[in-house]
Amino acid sequence: MLLLKPEHRSKLDESNDHDFYADPRFVTHVDQGFIDQLTDLYRERLKPDTRILDMMSSWVSHLPPEMNFSHVEGHGMNEEELAKNPRLDHYFLQNLNLNPKFPLEDLSFDAVLNTVSVQYIQYPEAIFSEIKRILKPDGVAIISFSNRMFYQKAIGLWRDSSEKGRLEIVKRYFQAIEGFSEPEIIQNTSSLPSFLKVLGMTGSDPFYAVIAHRLS
Repeated sequence: MLLLKPEHRSKLDESNDHDFYADPRFVTHVDQGFIDQLTDLYRERLKPDTRILDMMSSWVSHLPPEMNFSHVEGHGMNEEELAKNPRLDHYFLQNLNLNPKFPLEDLSFDAVLNTVSVQYIQYPEAIFSEIKRILKPDGVAIISFSNRMFYQKAIGLWRDSSEKGRLEIVKRYFQAIEGFSEPEIIQNTSSLPSFLKVLGMTGSDPFYAVIAHRLS
């Protein structure tokens, strides 16, 4: 079992997360290049007419528009954001750092998604155990992230790691819970040639994803 030290879990801003997320943020926290890659990944790995948990979600889920699912459950910290998300069939509000137990039944979802939010989880051992609990056998968990974050709310382990190190962190989160497949890593950090950067053009946000399945 992975055991994080107190300094690994600590945040620079230890104020109440409810206050931090009280006001809605109707923005995207990554660029369109990242979003397109994530939607393509969902298109490849998710199946239609299945049950999806969009964990730590907001006003947009980046699911392929042409795919229909039997149920998309949302979770987050701001009700205005979740209420505006057109892909959610239902949602619940919960601070997972205070209560990591999902109000969801065992073996009830085919996929769990977490987009650019894993860096805020203070008790990954509990959360990843819950992900496994609610997944059906062979259900998939897709954890995606870039190099952006609310720095003051990211845990110390994440803040102090390199981008490559953060891939290993999420991989270890899965490996700490018995019953997940060996995590698969996807990364795309391609950038524009230097002469285009001189002209003021920038490349896409780096794209990282760690994927694992529930074995049984």
